[in-house]
Amino acid sequence: MRIIIALLISTITFSIDAQRDITVEGIWRDYTFYAKSVPGFNFMQDGKHYTRLEDNKIKKYDLTSGDFVEDVFVSGNDRSASGMVGTISKYTFNTDESLILIESQSESIYRRSSKGLVYVYNRSENTTTAIQEGVKISNASLSPNGDKVAYVHENNLYVFDIPTTGITQVTQDGKYNEIINGMCDWVYEEEFSFTKAFEWSPDGNKIAFIRFDETEVPEFTMTVNSDQVYPEYVTFKYPKVGEKNAVVDVYIHHLANGESVEVQRDENWEYVPRIKWSPKNQLVVYNMNRHQNHLQLDLVNPKTGRGEPMLVEKNKYYIDITDDLRFVNDGKEFIWSSEKSGYNHLYLYNMDGQQKNAITSGDYDVTKFYGYDAKNERLYYQAAKEKPAQKEIYSVNLKGKKDKKHSKQAGTNRAQFSSTFDYYVLNHSTANYPPTYEVYNKKDKRVRTIENNRALRQIQKDYGVQDIKFMDIQTRKDVNLKAWMMLPKNFDESKKYPVFMYLYGGPGSQQVTDAWKGQNYWWFQMLAQQGYIVACVDNRGTGARGEEFKKMTYQQLGHYETIDQIESAKYLASLPYTDANRIGIFGWSYGGYMSSLCLLKGNDVFKAAIAVAPVTNWKWYDTIYTERYMRTSEENPDGYQDNSPIYFADQLKGNYLLVHGDGDDNVHVQNSMEMARALISANKQFDFYIYPNRNHGIYGDNARLHLYNKMTNFIKEKL
Repeated sequence: MRIIIALLISTITFSIDAQRDITVEGIWRDYTFYAKSVPGFNFMQDGKHYTRLEDNKIKKYDLTSGDFVEDVFVSGNDRSASGMVGTISKYTFNTDESLILIESQSESIYRRSSKGLVYVYNRSENTTTAIQEGVKISNASLSPNGDKVAYVHENNLYVFDIPTTGITQVTQDGKYNEIINGMCDWVYEEEFSFTKAFEWSPDGNKIAFIRFDETEVPEFTMTVNSDQVYPEYVTFKYPKVGEKNAVVDVYIHHLANGESVEVQRDENWEYVPRIKWSPKNQLVVYNMNRHQNHLQLDLVNPKTGRGEPMLVEKNKYYIDITDDLRFVNDGKEFIWSSEKSGYNHLYLYNMDGQQKNAITSGDYDVTKFYGYDAKNERLYYQAAKEKPAQKEIYSVNLKGKKDKKHSKQAGTNRAQFSSTFDYYVLNHSTANYPPTYEVYNKKDKRVRTIENNRALRQIQKDYGVQDIKFMDIQTRKDVNLKAWMMLPKNFDESKKYPVFMYLYGGPGSQQVTDAWKGQNYWWFQMLAQQGYIVACVDNRGTGARGEEFKKMTYQQLGHYETIDQIESAKYLASLPYTDANRIGIFGWSYGGYMSSLCLLKGNDVFKAAIAVAPVTNWKWYDTIYTERYMRTSEENPDGYQDNSPIYFADQLKGNYLLVHGDGDDNVHVQNSMEMARALISANKQFDFYIYPNRNHGIYGDNARLHLYNKMTNFIKEKL
């Protein structure tokens, strides 16, 4: 009997231990380890309620209790169009919340842009009206007074009148790959991070829009393979380094007379990265030069199209575009963020462009500006005051006084404030602790917990995860670099372990953060279970450490970053418990660019590298991103020649896995094809994987699962 029990216990123990092995299938197929998240809140105007899309219904909840209040919209329950709305993709309310603009059957265009069927739902009448029956449109936007909807269809701007259902075509010249009205071209969408290139005036009587003439922009063609006899070809405008950008013009359309006034701009301005309206119905146009180190905000008279400078900023490196412009005190002053002090801070200006005072100051970066509570005269922001790896939530008045810290826990804190600033939802996590979402009131008293990921914390215990430990690495050049390390399961200092490094490393980015790492956290834990030390280092050029640290890579992308990663690898190799002959590195996108450079330039340090969707020559990437940091190849030939992996293919000694999706509209597969060609020309052996019709993210139909299995096997075989 005892023998049977012992055998039974042994069998149970073995079963439990087996279940605790982390697998790629568990991560990317079964999503066993997926952290629960809370989607963004669509706060109601009262500041106490919010709405959420669930089961194809728009539901209203009480923020403080979490109680369901009512169904605001149920597809098929409206009187005029039962069932016509279909699957809802997104929605917005008008100012008084009497109308809802509903988009359904959305389909992506590029990273941020999409198109879908759009309807206006009248809550009091319970009626739904299609804007263009059966036609998918983009960027539908309600006017401030709620009687009209502006949108883009086939590169033209339209206005739909809700009471009459009449449609006015504002522009006539829109044409694919030639003229775009009211919507961004590819490079603006990708690098200036917006797609809706029109804005309603506060009075609802005018629409400002950007017109892109991309006729002279060179085209790029992607092949779409399928089971058809011949593949399809997708051709779009993509300006690469030194090539022509779209010519942009700004217009103000007056609905009363149907006329569009052109905004007068100096022809030397290359970009219009934003347009915004002031509370007094004057248009603010952001004008920027091609080098992106000179920015001028013009305040434009909508009747004449003439503007006067409202703010001028210059930088010896470059200027990052944000949405931090906020008008305060009835439009008499505005808040602006700038790195002019050497760190990113918030400032108060009058409308003549004169700085009144610094709102925040110190040797730290403000990392996000949340908004301004006019009633209580407080503005809220996120900052890395205490450590670059951590983020806290603060508030301060416009004079920069009475600064208050709201978040209490170390780690990474993010907040979303209700429309009245009476409540906020705090998202907190650390590198070792999955996200929690809690509601707080304005006095920082916790009201309730929405999600604590308790089940995932138990899974961490069940699978015996290893803590991520933070560390500083001092290079031989006396540069202090921030890093983290994950040690193998059952770590033994007397043994020698291989090291697997992960990086991104691009301008202003951060990977060494005290924040939850998502699915990669579990892949790194799996590698640690299998006997690897996993490490990550933020090189020079990364964020939250001031302007000089971030921008010192200017015109030399890849140079200092590679030095730092190689020096860090040498430091890790010097530790008594690491195997100096088994150090590998992995990165995606800019990280793939970096992992390639590290393997080639650090061929005496790295045994293996994985590069997913890498840039391999900066001349093949787009104008806005590349020229911001590198200028053109004609202006900076050494910067391109000295820091593009393709020119160092002959230096390959270790094991190299090169991966790309051939449907990548961002970093074109051309980069990897040309890298492969250079390696073959140099007679270098390497592994090369192409994912058909996959974009920059390489996902869908098991692609991500397949990729991570391939990378895991490569590490086991080559490292």
